[in-house]
Amino acid sequence: MSADGSTAGRADRVRAVLARLARFTWRTLRGEWQAVVVDPVGLLARRGLSGLSLAFVAAFGVVFFHDVAQHPTGAWWVERLGGVKADLPLWLSLLRTPVSLYVPALDLPVWAGITQLFLAFALAELALGRARTLALAHGTTLAGTLAARLMIALGPGWWGFGLPPECGKVLDTGPSAAVVGLFTYLAVVRRAPVVFTLTGGSMVWESVAVPNLAGREHLIAVGVSIVLGLLHGRRERLRSFVRSWPVARTTEPAPAEAAPVPVPAHPDRPRSAHPAPEAALTALEHRAGGVPGADVSRW
Repeated sequence: MSADGSTAGRADRVRAVLARLARFTWRTLRGEWQAVVVDPVGLLARRGLSGLSLAFVAAFGVVFFHDVAQHPTGAWWVERLGGVKADLPLWLSLLRTPVSLYVPALDLPVWAGITQLFLAFALAELALGRARTLALAHGTTLAGTLAARLMIALGPGWWGFGLPPECGKVLDTGPSAAVVGLFTYLAVVRRAPVVFTLTGGSMVWESVAVPNLAGREHLIAVGVSIVLGLLHGRRERLRSFVRSWPVARTTEPAPAEAAPVPVPAHPDRPRSAHPAPEAALTALEHRAGGVPGADVSRW
């Protein structure tokens, strides 16, 4: 075979691989556009602005707490209502966590995050519903808060997982964990690799580039959302799997068998109020004088 033929064969294979890759990329992007943009817009057209009520409330809450925190008295109240730190008692942190989701972080521009917040809650509300969106947002925020307390309790030296005690005094607020969790969950459920790369991948890169408390919590939110997204729609399978487990049964002693009741060989016949015909005939013969064949009809 000539060198020109081998070169042409390799070029054909490369072109075939590139064409296959281009078709796969086009199908993936088209499916992601349909799932992430077209379907939610269609739902919004049917529901109207009421389908974005949760997104409006979340954005308004962040703006409200941001404006209140600009005054000294307001900042005191915002910290008492939604200020979460790892050195606080656990019950107090759990009580403040729902409000801390709407308290913006002090070191991040609030207006830059409003767009991401509104978009994340809007897409999730249209695709998942209000109840699941709220549960996922608060669940990822709570998971990050509890993980931060665990990392600080472990301390440094646990293969980079632990954190020094000084991180317990850092104010841990903001909706960033909820936003990352919602985007990641939607990317897993809707099979959207581009959205996943822009959200989950960026959080991984942020935690590697700037290893701080917020980056660790974002990683926890991404991990929790991935697990929940993989379990989405598998409720019936999980129920059937749990039901199929063998149930341990306690062995109970067998009941003792009753002793057999002896049956007589010739059981007594039940007595009747009227005598048998043979007995009545014998009695009549006896009254006739014991003469067999006597006429007993007159008796």
